[in-house]
Amino acid sequence: MAGPRLISCVLALATLTLGACSSSLPSPTGGESKVSGVAGGSGGGAPVSGGGSDASSSPSPSALTAEAYKSALESRHKALAGAIDALAGARSVKALDDRVGRAEEALSGAADALAAIVPPDAVRAQHDAYVAGLRDFASGLGATAGKVGARNLCTSSAVLIDLDDQLAALDKAGEALQSAGGYPADIVDVKAGKKATRRLGNGSFIRRSTLNGRSSLEIDNGGTRDAVVTVVKGGSKTFSVYVRKKSKFKVRGVRDGSYKIYFTHGVDWDGKSKSFTRECSFEKFDKSVKFKTTFTATQVRWHDWRVTLHAISGGNAKTAPVDPDDFPS
Repeated sequence: MAGPRLISCVLALATLTLGACSSSLPSPTGGESKVSGVAGGSGGGAPVSGGGSDASSSPSPSALTAEAYKSALESRHKALAGAIDALAGARSVKALDDRVGRAEEALSGAADALAAIVPPDAVRAQHDAYVAGLRDFASGLGATAGKVGARNLCTSSAVLIDLDDQLAALDKAGEALQSAGGYPADIVDVKAGKKATRRLGNGSFIRRSTLNGRSSLEIDNGGTRDAVVTVVKGGSKTFSVYVRKKSKFKVRGVRDGSYKIYFTHGVDWDGKSKSFTRECSFEKFDKSVKFKTTFTATQVRWHDWRVTLHAISGGNAKTAPVDPDDFPS
């Protein structure tokens, strides 16, 4: 069975290997399936002309005054700006998933509410563009939510980049409406960056404690994405090291003890958030690895380990997914 692998070696005397490392009505036939005429007209179906009005029609709603329109926008400004800011400030995958959904709901609801009112005539075009911007951004958030759930997008910066066009259009529409009459519609104060594929050098330490032991841990990342391996002893992170795809790296000086090994794969390393922004996954090895140094009168023996982060024939170590919020960052 293919799987990752853990290999233990005892230097100097022996080598040890871990063994389990509604139905629709039918269309009428004949003739055309359309009806012409004016609802409420006379029996002949011909359009009614002249000065009379249709008794069944409702009067169009009146345009709001400038003050009433300003109040309608102001009542939603804080919530809309807050939803976008909260999305941009998400610091975990779970928080991001939740805030994308909340932002979609807020913008979609505001678009429906504002579409139902009639703005002052002087800003009708700007109002319509603003409502369209809210709808487009909300629709984009709906599609992006699936990408976050599938871990194709993993950070708020990646989400904003994915929605760059819709975000820019909403920003422009809000600024135009605000400039036209001082209306509170400029709700976007975040900017999307440019899509990138940032990487650290192979073997770069992101975190490192004292490494003055005799043992070593060799990491083989034969996968198609870069990885960060984090090794934990007890409740403390001993080190985190970056290993590029199709590369290996050996960490020397590992001190004695029992360690849990976590690893995350992904694309585009964000040094500020210390996470991959796209195509991320989070896993750990089920079994701990133990490093032990033994001294005798004539010899010193210690354990080295080698781990593979990709499936290989003869792999003897099981791995399990990890909740992103439980991953040691």
